[in-house]
Amino acid sequence: MSDHREAVRSNAKYLRNVRPIDPEEICEYIEGSPHPAVVRQLLREEAVDLGLIERDDGTFVPVDDDPVSPLTGPVRRFPDRYQRHLEDLLVDRYGADWADGVSGDLLRSTIRRFKASYLEGRHVEYDEDVAAGYAIYHLPAYYAAVQYALDDLADRGLLGRSLRVLDVGAGVGGPALGLHEYLPEDALLEYHAVEPSAAADVLESMLETTGPNVHATIHRSTAEDFDSLTVGEPDNGFDPSAPGDGFDLVLACNVLSELDDPVAVTRSYLEMLAPNGTMLAMAPADKNTSIGLREIERELEDERLWERGDDSDGEGRVTVYSPAVRLWPGERPTDRGWSFDVRPDLAVPSVQQRLEDATPPADDDHDSGEFVNADVQFSYSLLRLDSKRRIELSLETSQWAKMAEMDRHVPNRIDLVAAKLSRSLSDGDANPLFKISDGSESVDHYAVCTNETSLNRPLLEADYGDVLSFERALALWNDDEEAFNLVVDEETVVDRLA
Repeated sequence: MSDHREAVRSNAKYLRNVRPIDPEEICEYIEGSPHPAVVRQLLREEAVDLGLIERDDGTFVPVDDDPVSPLTGPVRRFPDRYQRHLEDLLVDRYGADWADGVSGDLLRSTIRRFKASYLEGRHVEYDEDVAAGYAIYHLPAYYAAVQYALDDLADRGLLGRSLRVLDVGAGVGGPALGLHEYLPEDALLEYHAVEPSAAADVLESMLETTGPNVHATIHRSTAEDFDSLTVGEPDNGFDPSAPGDGFDLVLACNVLSELDDPVAVTRSYLEMLAPNGTMLAMAPADKNTSIGLREIERELEDERLWERGDDSDGEGRVTVYSPAVRLWPGERPTDRGWSFDVRPDLAVPSVQQRLEDATPPADDDHDSGEFVNADVQFSYSLLRLDSKRRIELSLETSQWAKMAEMDRHVPNRIDLVAAKLSRSLSDGDANPLFKISDGSESVDHYAVCTNETSLNRPLLEADYGDVLSFERALALWNDDEEAFNLVVDEETVVDRLA
């Protein structure tokens, strides 16, 4: 077989730049004429190293160099094929009537239990029932959230079609399926998951729904104990821990808050990034985990993790790519950092609705919609080691007010530049209120629109993370919130800068 493998590799290397590689053709060039199915399997096993994708017609071609395009619209639903597969898993484990009777009661009580544990800050142990409940309740929203976060990279052409990915604390597969859905069909994905719990069994099954160009490996290890050398490939010299090599994308979604030393673990995985790679850390939108994510980001920022011989400026130094901004040279924020994005709700997944509808009428603890989770709200941080930022803007002029010096501007009208880091935080008919940041602030700053006009409407229309200029905003101190309010009214002009 080893002789066949080398012959297949040799023929593929020759033909890849000539014409599509057809297993039916290659078998004729190999001594012993192995069956085409054997050649096809060998090509699949060597596809990552050779940079090949398998097409629907059974031939193999080189993966395209073009970057992945960003989303063209919101993520509307958790795809039916994933929902069907998840329900098949539930049927296999609990029976055809999994949402009813004893099994339904078990799943509902499990979901209630891990939701309560999470709110109380207690660790959740993942057995088979918790993994199933987690898949029902959380998998769809995480599937959507990761795609929105990846848009920050694709928007700047930084997400390639050939990706080597490490998913830390991969869980039941929300980020994995979201990444797969985000990539075009002609992408090549080498996917490594780190997941020690029973959730790995669900993940392994859900990965069966992905296409032939997803090459997945699950490492049943804790985030702390994972050895990157188990990913290494001696034949091509891949060493994830060596500068200049490593992963194109490291995902750490909804896991860092569960670790004893999240800063140390995050640092260790940043060291596994390729020079132009990205680490995506995500957390739920609630106050504690969101602020915790910002604390990790800020503690690691500017650390030099490795150097090259030429000592290139910024290379190997942890940089916050997005969504947080650093608009003033040398300034870093020290506010509480609670910032999260909110996207359109998903269509309610069928497995959630079925479990909700099957709740017994005699269940006095049941609140309507308790087992439906279609909200897409999340905090995230994208970190790189090549000094790139999504918003490459540096304010070095007194034309703009600096948030670090906002106390001396109250109660005057000022001009400033800031990123919009929330959707509207106001309730009901209250004036729209948005968290804003320029990366220098020590307390929270908010823009409140008291009178909408055509000249200030960009504040309302801007996306999360967009940078805006404000002319003649009124600076006020809010005693109740212990924060600065920048009042946007009929005298204020707002423009989108980047």
